[in-house]
Amino acid sequence: MYAYANSFAAPKCSFMRARRLLAASLLFLCVSLQAHAAATLLLEEPYSYDGAFSGTGHSAVYLNHVCADSPVVLRACAPGETGVVLSRYNGVAGYDWIAVPLLPYLYAVDRSDSVPLFADAKLVAFLRDQYRRAHLESLAPDRPDGSTPEGNWYELVGASYDRTIYGFEIETTPAQDGMLIAKFNGQQNRQRYNFMKRNCADFVREVINFYYPHALHRDVVVDLGVTTPKQLAKVMVKYTHHHPELQSRNFVLPQVPGTIQRSKPIHGIVESVAAAKKYMLPLFFLHPYVAGSLVAGYFGYERFDPAKHAFVLDADHQLDAPITSARRRTYQSRLDELTHSGPSVTSMSIEKDWEHFRASAAPAFDGSGYPVEQMWVGKQLVQVGISRANFLSTTDSPEISAGLLKARLHQELRPAIARKTAPSDIESDLGLLRQLLSVRVTSLTGATDSPESVQVSANSNQ
Repeated sequence: MYAYANSFAAPKCSFMRARRLLAASLLFLCVSLQAHAAATLLLEEPYSYDGAFSGTGHSAVYLNHVCADSPVVLRACAPGETGVVLSRYNGVAGYDWIAVPLLPYLYAVDRSDSVPLFADAKLVAFLRDQYRRAHLESLAPDRPDGSTPEGNWYELVGASYDRTIYGFEIETTPAQDGMLIAKFNGQQNRQRYNFMKRNCADFVREVINFYYPHALHRDVVVDLGVTTPKQLAKVMVKYTHHHPELQSRNFVLPQVPGTIQRSKPIHGIVESVAAAKKYMLPLFFLHPYVAGSLVAGYFGYERFDPAKHAFVLDADHQLDAPITSARRRTYQSRLDELTHSGPSVTSMSIEKDWEHFRASAAPAFDGSGYPVEQMWVGKQLVQVGISRANFLSTTDSPEISAGLLKARLHQELRPAIARKTAPSDIESDLGLLRQLLSVRVTSLTGATDSPESVQVSANSNQ
């Protein structure tokens, strides 16, 4: 596989201009984030066993003016810093709460342009472990043989690879932040987790109620007295509606496209039981009155859709309106036209190259610290950049890179996922795909100057 030096010249220049614009937009975002302090309730969809059985998901709180000297010591943010996520997980080094900066909490990377465009289990495990080794060794030290430890520490980083996350923001004040920092730093941080009384949602309820007393509460009927993430989000929305003087907004953080199973819709306690035949049919047979009460509770209470009227956070960390059905069909037509145009560009060859590479490749970092996928073909190291920072500048195969983008776009344009996808991300992805396909067509039609201009390289950045 080859790196086409001349063919990439024009796209690379345009990509550098795009990176400068991205840097400017991120600088503007940092300024806007610091314009007012805020607390954001993060409602996280369930996945894996939680998604299959209970479906209650997870809850955490993001404070944009509170930062941390360590995962367990808080401080006020300096200019340009964007805050931390506070969360309670069971069995993390004996602590009750842990503070992780926002970007690592979502993506297990320190730079926004390092977020991978497409993720699989190998890549996510690699990024999480690299971040752990750099920042979380005190919480999750290596095993005696130097390998990755087990435990729930992995929940602290890379949440957006496993889940779609909904944010419910409400303004705070620097004085309130200062009092919260003093309280958390001044009290013992010892593990207190209990599913019934002190779970992750109870922790978030305590934090939000510190800012606004009695704002959030559990529901003894719908959730049988257990505090659930969905109940807190529902009450948070009602509270902000009753207090229009407080700045607030709701948004969606989409799950990163990839081969990792998509997260499931989030439920409350009664909702998760009443909506599942595997629970209700045996319960109706054994305890019909109890089952009837659960069904009555399920249908008798107002439904809450966390995605309703919510904007979508795009790759530039800007809020955008979700894709409409008509616009999704337009994007799908543009994708089909791109991948089926030209005599030398076939959808099958792109997908075949990408799937073969993905199955055999190993994650790594390039010389600038951005994630890549690598595999050896004979004595040749084939490397493909997988983040927006190195996607065009670090690729030894436009075919493989195009396959990655095509897989990402197909997932983003699924009807159920498209409403949680920002149009600006689709436009950006289609633009990148167009550039890659034009490079491939140029190389296959012999438009390169000479065979000598086709360079074989282990790293196109060199």
